[in-house]
Parts: sequence; C-alpha cells; structure tokens
Amino acid sequence: MAYPFFSLSKTHRVAPIDFVAGNVTIRVEAVPDHGMATIWDADILIWAASQIVEARDNGLRTSRLMAATPYEILTYVGRGTSSRDYQRLKAALDRLQSTTVSTSIRQPAEGRRHRFSWINEWQERTDRNGRPEGIELIVPDWFYQAVLDDALVLTIDRTYFDLTGGLDRWLYRLVRKHGGRQRAGWRFDFQHLHQKSGSLSPFKRFAFELRDIIRRQPLPGYTLFLETEIGGRALLAFEPLSACGQAVDGLVLSGTRTIVLSGTRGSCYQEPKQGLTHGNSTQNRALNLESNIDSNLEERARDVENLIRDAARSLSVTARKSAPSAPAEPPQTATSRRGGASPSTDPDTPRLPLDPPGGRR
Repeated sequence: MAYPFFSLSKTHRVAPIDFVAGNVTIRVEAVPDHGMATIWDADILIWAASQIVEARDNGLRTSRLMAATPYEILTYVGRGTSSRDYQRLKAALDRLQSTTVSTSIRQPAEGRRHRFSWINEWQERTDRNGRPEGIELIVPDWFYQAVLDDALVLTIDRTYFDLTGGLDRWLYRLVRKHGGRQRAGWRFDFQHLHQKSGSLSPFKRFAFELRDIIRRQPLPGYTLFLETEIGGRALLAFEPLSACGQAVDGLVLSGTRTIVLSGTRGSCYQEPKQGLTHGNSTQNRALNLESNIDSNLEERARDVENLIRDAARSLSVTARKSAPSAPAEPPQTATSRRGGASPSTDPDTPRLPLDPPGGRR
C-alpha cells in the first residue's frame, strides 16, 4: 500500500521504478504506448478490492474475474460519468494492464520474485448498436490473495478520492498503513520518503512539496508535523486525530444578555495549527519502520515494561512495610544533593526522539 508501485504524476512516465529496502525489492516497468499506471489509476484496484471483500463477507463466491458497468466504477471512485470520463477509464485500464511489477514481497523463498500486471486482461461489452454495456477484467493472483488476507487490507476514508495531488495520495496510504496503535505517531526522514515514493522529482523539489503538504494538512484523519533535528535533518511526523463527535460551538446563549461558557470543549475540527514542532520535543515516535506490525510490537513492549515496573514498585513497598523500622536518616541538604553522586536515571524520564531504550544516547 505504501510501496512505490505507481507513478505519482499524471504525466506520461516510462522510466522504471527500482526500490530496494532490506529483503524487499520492487521493479515497476511501463511501455511507451501507454505509460506507467498512476496512483489515480489505482482507484480501480481499490474498487476491485472492495467488491471482493463485500462478496466474501456476504458469503458469496469470490473470483478474480469481475464485471461492472463503467458507471458503477466511476461513481465509486468519485469521478464524473461523461463520455470523456469513460475514455479516461479505458486509458487507465490500459495502463494497469501494460504496467508490469516484479517484487519479492510475500514470496516464500528468499530471492524469488513474482512478476505480474495489475490487470491480467480486460474487455469491453457492447450492445448491438455499439454502445458500451459493461467491462470485464481479471485481477492478478498476487493482488487477489492479498485482498483475501484481512491482515493486508485496510479501510480508507472516502475523502481519499478527493485528494488531487499524487504525493498527497501516496502519503495518505503511507500513514494509513503505519497508523497501527501508535499513540505518539510515527516519523520519517525526508530522504527515506523520497526513496520510498519512487518520485522522479529532485530531492529539493520533493522536500518543498512535503513542507507544502504539512502546511495544508490535507490528509483525512491525520495531523502532519515537521520536526528538525539538531544536526538539521528534516523529519515528517504524523499523529492520528483523536476521535470525537460532531463539531459543537464552545459558546452558547444562556438566556441572559451576555454569552457564557457552555462547559463543552472546543471542536477537534478546527483549523490545524502550523505543522512545526521544535527540536526539543520529548515525544518518542517510531522512525522509518516498515510495517505497523513492528510498531505494534514496540507499543506492546512498552506496555509490558510499564507493567513490570509497576509490579516491582508494589513489591518494594510491601517489603518496606514488613521490614523492621530503622532509624531515620538525617535529611539531605541541597548542597549534598548537588555535590553527591547523581541519582539513577528515572525510567519515566522523557527521552529524545532517537534515544535507544533506557534513555542512553
């Protein structure tokens, strides 16, 4: 979902995408006649995935072969239904069929690559007068099996289809994948995002576009921040918006001649603040992790550490109560505290974002 499988620009692209990160390798190739499939073309795959999941959840038999009218597909992805929109739909299907992907993702044997096109084949059905009646398409097995695996499918906000920028859309898919259970959010350095996006833009231009997205805050359900380290490295951080109900006014009429506080809290749908946090932020966000599974493991590890710490404190209090009382030590003066040995590091002390566990730097 967040890997560089598609072009982020609507311009005709034939330059391949090559991405390597650990054991993950991806190569996307296009043909000059149609160009590479874009992230807007991928809306058709989102529609296809929704149809497979809906059929499965209703107890119906699923299949890689799918049939629908152009109207059904176009309205689902929020497009128009004119003849021009229909021609664009057919061009998108051509790009999805002609774009080939070679990847090691979800391959049982190390070094093995699976090669496929986003659509194996598609055809247009017409009536006797040549008017289009529907479209039939076959999705690849790699995509089909991923959709049937609940762990690999995430819901998206319907307003995703309203995002007009290719980088906006890719960033939403990235933060949606890494949402997980991270209360403090995640963060990525700009260089990592540039590599992972597959964008052809120079890094300087890419960084400018990221800062503009942080300023605009277009991603539904998430807030973006710009963090700058002491060394000057720029980081994109994000946090999920806290769930809240319908927006309400913070002030209401009380029946008197003046306005009084209603006791309600401010709406969470207000204009976002400027997305900039200073370098002395104490939040410890996960950095550049590749999956929400890794993040969830880190979150659970912190919960276990807190549980062990609380249990140790309880046992210590119980032991002190059961032990014979000892003469009280004289109170330590401020001078002795300053001049004596430094106290042990409190495990609850906030750490810098890149500190390893235990507060060491």
